Amino acid sequence: MVKRILLIMFSLLAAAVILIPISLFYILNNGNPYHKHLVNKHIPQHLEELSYSEEDIIEQAYLQPKHLINNDVYHGHYKVVFADEPQLEYLYGFTKKGKNVVQFCEKETLIAPRHYGELTTDETKHSEEDCIGYFDNRD
Repeated sequence: MVKRILLIMFSLLAAAVILIPISLFYILNNGNPYHKHLVNKHIPQHLEELSYSEEDIIEQAYLQPKHLINNDVYHGHYKVVFADEPQLEYLYGFTKKGKNVVQFCEKETLIAPRHYGELTTDETKHSEEDCIGYFDNRD
């Protein structure tokens, strides 16, 4: 009986020693899966509520930035490229408090595929009235 308990405890310890580093490595490279789920669920729904159809959007995808962004939103965010403004990438986030979708005031200017110019905060066709700063509230 004692051997069985020791075997179970050793097995649990070995599993923890193996699984914890693997889990941390996954989260560091891919982001928190729960945050990704929240963003992928709520932001496309928000765009539908704003009456955007599939024809209006060229590209939309979840992004996991490699730098710090606004601490009021979950780290992963969502990019959207609209058909009538293919040179701009709009960025959306999901707030930690209140669980609301927000648009970042900054938009990325596409020069060529995967090549970006300066961020712009100018008012554009798809700018939302209440936006938040992408780089605001960082520690």
